[in-house]
Amino acid sequence: MPHIRVLRHYIHTPFLMMAIVEAVVLFGAAYIGYAGRFQALPEFWSFVLPAATISLVMVICMAAMGVYESRLREGFAGMMLRTAVAMFLLGTLAVAVLTFLVPPLEIGRGVLLFTAIAGFLLVSAIRWLSTFIFSEDSLKKRVLVLGTGIRAQKIAARMRRKSDQRSFVLIGFLNPNGDQDLVSSYGARTLSTDQSLLAYCNQHRVDEIVVAIDERRRNREAGESGLPLDELLECRLSGIEVCEVQAFIEREAGKIDVDLLQPSWVVFSDGFISNVWRDGTKRSFDMIAAVLLLLIIWPVMLATAFFIGIGSGFKHPILYRQERVGLDNRPFKVMKFRSMTVDAEAQGAVWAQQNDPRVTRIGAFIRKTRIDELPQLFNVLKGEMSFVGPRPERPMFVSDLENKLHYYTHRHRVKPGITGWAQLCYPYGASVEDAKEKLQYDLYYLKNHSILLDLIILTQTVEVVLVGEGAR
Repeated sequence: MPHIRVLRHYIHTPFLMMAIVEAVVLFGAAYIGYAGRFQALPEFWSFVLPAATISLVMVICMAAMGVYESRLREGFAGMMLRTAVAMFLLGTLAVAVLTFLVPPLEIGRGVLLFTAIAGFLLVSAIRWLSTFIFSEDSLKKRVLVLGTGIRAQKIAARMRRKSDQRSFVLIGFLNPNGDQDLVSSYGARTLSTDQSLLAYCNQHRVDEIVVAIDERRRNREAGESGLPLDELLECRLSGIEVCEVQAFIEREAGKIDVDLLQPSWVVFSDGFISNVWRDGTKRSFDMIAAVLLLLIIWPVMLATAFFIGIGSGFKHPILYRQERVGLDNRPFKVMKFRSMTVDAEAQGAVWAQQNDPRVTRIGAFIRKTRIDELPQLFNVLKGEMSFVGPRPERPMFVSDLENKLHYYTHRHRVKPGITGWAQLCYPYGASVEDAKEKLQYDLYYLKNHSILLDLIILTQTVEVVLVGEGAR
């Protein structure tokens, strides 16, 4: 089972199991670290809380650095580099802060250092050994795509590379009723068979069939069979999973393809849930988190304001207020630290570009580190924004995109956020095509949003801040 679904969000099972195993290993590493520092093992129950704290914090920090992210394509070396940063930098710092705030934890700096070293070595060894014990494809589903036309092209174009197939093995594309072949141009493997669909699936050990046939209706006059319902039913009753191409893309890519999206699918699918409990929980979380974060990072905000003032001689505004579109298309003024020259939009509003000449020197730094977004905490306190949600856009851009992109207006069904699923999954966009790609991730968030997904997004935002991905 490559995926499990928790609160409507798909979690990659092998990575979840890896996190659980490594949490147990790091728990043991804490005892080894104690023994390395004091040449004696601690009494087991007296050290359970510190060991569990170290284990939990280290795993969270590794998740924040994208170690358990199914889209990670950097290989074993890249994963271990991220692990080293997570454990020796983020993890030790976070545990040290917790020790300072909660003295009963009693985790000394020497114990922490020895634990980090032991934990890193043990985790590295387990991951290295697992590459010999488990083959790369042993925990993946074997997937057969039914169709070779427009709908199947969506998979061939975006999931043809081995690195895109993190939880499945794509056997190929089977054309049962004469669809045009649009997948071969992407190097996809097209298949044919004289066997029944069930016999073919049994022979090739197919675990799942993805239905991507363009014409579903039966055309009796032309002699076309349309969707092979009887054969699909036979496969389903034999234990082979069958899913729609839209559901497959949602699960594997974390987005909803707008080109395939039909209003009926939205009406009858699960998700898109909003209720008083969900809204109240999210609002309470936003308020508490915003207050706590402001209490921690106010020195950073004060220093940023000072350096922006130095750069402009304190003659120009420190904060930048700009109208954006919020919940239910209501306008509000978003607050940010000014990162561009005062006359940046003298010629009118334009998309931000890579190496934008309007960005000041201090502005380039605060954009890269996302410090320019910190004043939006006040928008969160006012209830205009949330920590997690779609990126708020300017009214003139929204008006244009609503005319060009179907379903774009629906992204305003939830509050805009400081960070979001689209910001994590897609780099900064400066075109209509980029906006379309980000819309697909926003619709996924709208359909599946929950406190769990919000926490996952917030955790992985740490990686974006440290690596600086997508900033302009």
